[in-house]
Amino acid sequence: MDIDYRLAFDLAPVGMVLSRNRTMVDCNQRMCEMFGASRTQLVGQTFQLLYPSVDEYERTGQRIAPILNAQGVYADERVMRRVGGDKLGETFWCHVTGRAMNRANPHEAGIWTFEDLSARAPIQVALTPREREVAAHLINGLTSKQIGKALLISHRTVEIYRARLMRKYDATNSADLALRLSKIKP
Repeated sequence: MDIDYRLAFDLAPVGMVLSRNRTMVDCNQRMCEMFGASRTQLVGQTFQLLYPSVDEYERTGQRIAPILNAQGVYADERVMRRVGGDKLGETFWCHVTGRAMNRANPHEAGIWTFEDLSARAPIQVALTPREREVAAHLINGLTSKQIGKALLISHRTVEIYRARLMRKYDATNSADLALRLSKIKP
């Protein structure tokens, strides 16, 4: 039996993107549906279009490059932004996984998948870009020191952001915050 790989790509149940130098060179139907855009609106655009801010796009690129370089793959949960349709500008939690085609130059070419987590984890409070980054690392079980190292900030600064998250999520302690944040993890 012959497999039509183009059809499999187009009908995959998760958003898929082929990229070169952080620019989308192809994407599937689910990706378009998830972000509220047509293929022509996404292809040729940088991933920056899908981020809530330019800073988050830049920091994410800097953070993932060494991991892609060392391991060839990267995955995390992050907040993304819809770019069209009736939900234009809406932010949502998304599980993103990527593979570098060339580990020596990880942004040169890659394959990325995107899974919309909003049905399981709607964003209920407004977070700053840095709070979103810290929350994403807390979800993955990192300590303040590990988060600080990953984000290139001091662990004390991470603690300040953790305290802000606790207030915003009305958490009584760190364990309660982790429980509330874990609801966004698949």
